[in-house]
Amino acid sequence: MNGRSVLIVGAGITGVASAEWLCRDGWQVTLIDPVQPGSPDQASYGNAGLLSRTSVVPVATPSLVRHAPAMVFDPSSPLFLRWSYLPRMIPWLLPFLRNANEAKIRQIAPALSAMTFDANEQHLALARGTEAERHIANGDYVTLYTKKSDYDSDLLTQEMRRKFGSVPSELTRAELVERDPNLGPAYTFGTLYQGCAWLTSPGRYVAALFDHFLRHGGQYRQAKAVDIQPGEMPKLTLEGGETLTADKVVLSSGAWSVRLAKRMGAPVKLEAERGYHVAMHSPSFNAPYPYMVTDAKFVATPMDGFLRAAGVVEFAGLDAPASEAPVRLIEKAVKRLYPTLEFDRSESWMGRRPTTPDSLPALGENPKAPNVLHAYGGQHVGLTIGPKLGRLVADIAAGRRANMDLAPYRPDRF
Repeated sequence: MNGRSVLIVGAGITGVASAEWLCRDGWQVTLIDPVQPGSPDQASYGNAGLLSRTSVVPVATPSLVRHAPAMVFDPSSPLFLRWSYLPRMIPWLLPFLRNANEAKIRQIAPALSAMTFDANEQHLALARGTEAERHIANGDYVTLYTKKSDYDSDLLTQEMRRKFGSVPSELTRAELVERDPNLGPAYTFGTLYQGCAWLTSPGRYVAALFDHFLRHGGQYRQAKAVDIQPGEMPKLTLEGGETLTADKVVLSSGAWSVRLAKRMGAPVKLEAERGYHVAMHSPSFNAPYPYMVTDAKFVATPMDGFLRAAGVVEFAGLDAPASEAPVRLIEKAVKRLYPTLEFDRSESWMGRRPTTPDSLPALGENPKAPNVLHAYGGQHVGLTIGPKLGRLVADIAAGRRANMDLAPYRPDRF
């Protein structure tokens, strides 16, 4: 035991992974979150479950910028915007748009790949020997297109993926149907990536990691953190006025991190990019592996007793209630993917992806706020990179030199 203490604010995948790695390092660790880890109130619960090591292209692309104005007016588009929220987005949106060019993509992609390329191994290193391990599935991952020309025209994505080791095989319509006879007629071309992994229940996975942490000496407080005071011994104030002190504080509250970072004088540019899922329980058949459905921008993943379709982007802030339109869009897209699918019941969910203007996470200490480590901003790959962020948090806290360049993720880079 090193005798040092750490408070972790936020117990999603990144917070729980940080807690587990710090606990293994001998720290006295207390996780703090107003909800139980693995519960539906966390973004970690409701994502597509894919360990997306092929994700090397940032969210901001020239194609997105070209098509976004038309998309927000098209009810059949997977991009939604509450217009009343637009003025509050501007400080984040302007640098986001400045990153939407080929030069910036080539600059960002190596740092994004450095976070995602070993996702399978990072999850296994975290989960091995725990109940969480049984929720990791391995197999193929297929991207579906309504026409091959959509794939052929996306040359930059193809180049970036090949550069960082993700080279797919091409599948014709006949080959797609041979693998999955239930596939709808809309999809005529696909690309297959081997050696991929996904989680069969992201919520149960996080809950199992959390249970392992508790059984090996970790502590948990179900409470809301409202203020952080950095310093030699940083202080954390809980709702109700109680104050906790430790040697280090880790801020890993996902999209909510923006508020605490601002309060301690270390503001970040972070937007709540809201995503939705529809889970179909006891389906008459399930997908053989995860699909990325390109026309509707969602991932369909076979899970433990259900098929989950997760995706869509909505900008409406942290506090606005869920919308109905994204759910209806996903339900319609699933019917196109699997026209004959039947199921006992379905449930919908909305969560908030923490997204920075450059799609890279915030990781490390801001010099303006000593002894507070930032670890959030995983955008669409938050589940994918959570275990790696947690391991790097433990390295930074211990003063160990990481085996990668951490400069691109500095929380004060904006």
